[in-house]
Amino acid sequence: MNKLTIAALFVVAVCFYTPSYAQSDADMKAMMAYATPGDIHKMMAKSVGNWSAAISMWMQPNTPPMNSTGEMKNEMILGGRYLKGTNTGNFMGQPFEGISITGYDNAKKIFLNNWIDNMGTGMMNLTGTWDASSNSINFSGVMVDPASGKDVPIRETLKFDDDNHQTLQMFANMGGQEFKTMEIKFTRK
Repeated sequence: MNKLTIAALFVVAVCFYTPSYAQSDADMKAMMAYATPGDIHKMMAKSVGNWSAAISMWMQPNTPPMNSTGEMKNEMILGGRYLKGTNTGNFMGQPFEGISITGYDNAKKIFLNNWIDNMGTGMMNLTGTWDASSNSINFSGVMVDPASGKDVPIRETLKFDDDNHQTLQMFANMGGQEFKTMEIKFTRK
């Protein structure tokens, strides 16, 4: 079976088993539009390649950062629908590995980002919007505080400085105070 046949069978199966779809031509057209990568996916594809990372992390507000370096390999997966980032480096003398999956939901008109790494067992899930004035994606969501097991509100900004430079900043809210916890400056290799 070829990929097009499998994709068509999937669309038919989803429409058949999902009660909210009335099976009309308009419904099928909406489903196909939802499944088709668009201009934003092409924009995300510009990040494909190998990147070096200069990382600064703050464990508490008003303290000096811990600095390290790393690498990131970006690739588009699943027919250009998602950007997968594979990150490697060292953190506090230990090998670090992390994987991010970033997508754009055509129906909801939002960015989605999931993050996992070898420094924990949870998943960080963020949603985001495009800010054309700063050429960046503004994400928000929660991450777990390992000490309490409770969610902590976070936000991230991924700024596309130019085609070869990106800056990721992460902010957490601890005890009602937001502070920068991380900044990564990516440079294309």
